[in-house]
Amino acid sequence: MDILLYIIIFIMGTVFGSFFTLATYRIPRNQDITHTHSYCPNCSHKLGFLDLIPVFSYIFLLGKCRYCKEKISPRYLIIEILSGVTFALVAYLMNISVDNLKVTVLIDSAFMALYLCFVFIMAGIDKENRKIEKSVSMYGILLSIAYIVYLCIIEQDSIYRYIIYLVFYILILILDTITLKRYAKNSYVNGVILTAIIMVIFTGEYIMINTIIMTALAVAINLLLYKIANIRKKVRREKKNYGEDITYGFYLAISNILNLLFVLAWYKFFI
Repeated sequence: MDILLYIIIFIMGTVFGSFFTLATYRIPRNQDITHTHSYCPNCSHKLGFLDLIPVFSYIFLLGKCRYCKEKISPRYLIIEILSGVTFALVAYLMNISVDNLKVTVLIDSAFMALYLCFVFIMAGIDKENRKIEKSVSMYGILLSIAYIVYLCIIEQDSIYRYIIYLVFYILILILDTITLKRYAKNSYVNGVILTAIIMVIFTGEYIMINTIIMTALAVAINLLLYKIANIRKKVRREKKNYGEDITYGFYLAISNILNLLFVLAWYKFFI
């Protein structure tokens, strides 16, 4: 029965993954993500039910639009599969099974699923546009505040642990508002900081420390490979710093999910 449950969770994860690709494309373009029907970005033809089945539609259509035959990026398939695997793996490592589907377990699972939604969408948008969308950040902030209320009321956790994060929220949002008024744009750094606070609330300080360390290593390796490539090509980039192109939010997301899975696996198999 548990295998059937994980298969269902995997399928649900792929459906979420399909939504992530839609949100990643539409949010930066200020398009509706809930009411507007899905369409092909190339020919704008509305997609039918058979075009929207996660994973299978891409395979059966051979990675092409049914109507204009334009090739569809494989990232849609990759994100759907990764999302399904991540959801199923997290459920397994959290010991979710048919026998322990209690109310608290379901609520914890729902919060984790909604948190993964934030991480995937934020990372996808940042990877494509190097931007932390404010609407996505606000979703993460409101979700984390709801999670804090749940922990303090239902789980009887101490509110004092989270006060400092709530204060940081207020300070960063005020700073971001000032930056927006002064420079007429959102601050990428402020968005990354808000993302980090949301992550630490959901995954804890230990995982967040490891997330930051892994992110720093990934960025350092990225910069090193870039410099080596430029040395070989004898290319110089003047005026513009390559560090300005690095998608820190994307690296934070990957590092956070990997560390979360590692810690959950450690507790499941060794503690």
